[in-house]
Amino acid sequence: MNNLNFFSDYLVASFHLAVPLAYAALGGLYSERSGVLNIALEGMLITGALTSAVISFYSGNPWLGILATLIVGGMVGLLHAFLCLTLCVNQLVSGLAINLVASGMTSFLARLVFSSNSTQRLPEIKPIIIPGLANIPLIGNLLFQQDILFYLLFLVFLLTTYILFNTSFGLTLRAVGEYPQAADTAGISVEGVRYFAVIISGCLAGLGGAYLSLVQVRFFAEGMSAGKGFIAIAALIFGRWHPQGTALACLLFGATEALQLRIQALGANIPYQFLLMLPYAIAILALVTQKLGVRS
Repeated sequence: MNNLNFFSDYLVASFHLAVPLAYAALGGLYSERSGVLNIALEGMLITGALTSAVISFYSGNPWLGILATLIVGGMVGLLHAFLCLTLCVNQLVSGLAINLVASGMTSFLARLVFSSNSTQRLPEIKPIIIPGLANIPLIGNLLFQQDILFYLLFLVFLLTTYILFNTSFGLTLRAVGEYPQAADTAGISVEGVRYFAVIISGCLAGLGGAYLSLVQVRFFAEGMSAGKGFIAIAALIFGRWHPQGTALACLLFGATEALQLRIQALGANIPYQFLLMLPYAIAILALVTQKLGVRS
């Protein structure tokens, strides 16, 4: 029974750690399917985390924090789209600039807002417990005792898969990303579609940041995104820009991070620096494997 509980807790932790990655990666999927490289996912994550933390802390309502996160995340996406599409700034440079600005600005604002509230504790998003099903061994705790953002991710995943491959908008989005000249000839506003896709990307990545601050840790810490935006990009590439592959890649990285946390907790005689780098090493290994698979 102890082994079963340990494995169940490990699965729950893996899914929890994969949720912000999946939100960011699915957001990046919209942007990159439209033909806009979104390196700014890291900045969108940390911006979403701070926005949800600040609004929730002062309003006492986490749902207002989530709403504000969607708005601010969309604005960051709009900024990235404006720089890339209207001002024709290099997409890589624009994304890196947003990441740097977001990192510095969130640190400054966090110190300004929370300096006198060192014991900040954000309002809780309570899990939805489904009677009966929540007591099922192994999967009950995993699937039937989770918060609304956890369940919303599944809805976003299903909608993204359906929209991309079963709707005219999905066909338009993919056409704009793969054959923009042909789409323009067909009367499609390439710039308009790309603007919309990058804004959606910012909203979803912002939700990933909100999950970090409101669910995972329930407070804001400087740099708490900790490279998750870049891991989300790795998951997107490893998943071959497909929702299903991307979701599985995020789960792999989440399971890796959960594993290194448990190894540290068990007190294994392994340098903690090695354990901290494990998720990023797996990300690099996954990208190398994917590249070799493409060549073969």
